[in-house]
Amino acid sequence: MRRNRLAERYYTDRARISRTEDYETTYGETRLQPDLLIYDGVPCRISQKVLAVNGQTETTNRIAYETKLFLSSQYKIKQGDKIAVTRGLSTRLYTAGEPFLYADHQEISLQRKDNA
Repeated sequence: MRRNRLAERYYTDRARISRTEDYETTYGETRLQPDLLIYDGVPCRISQKVLAVNGQTETTNRIAYETKLFLSSQYKIKQGDKIAVTRGLSTRLYTAGEPFLYADHQEISLQRKDNA
């Protein structure tokens, strides 16, 4: 798979990707391992896909918006993976949508839900 080094120079963010995986115990039982680290320090770039929706109430200001993650297609990302993206000194947590693969990169819709 060829890499697009021109695009990768814009990957100024870093991602930490984890997921829930099945594993077998020594007794032959299948269990879930939550938050299993898959990749760390992955060069990437996030971009806001749509404007934030303001859900202001008297007690809370709900934030729900979507961003896109751009990264090399060499990483195997699954829908539902937990992705922590660091830009500068700020780190935000997202959930991955289904990856859209290109020959040299992939785009992944990310969902973030938080309160301000």
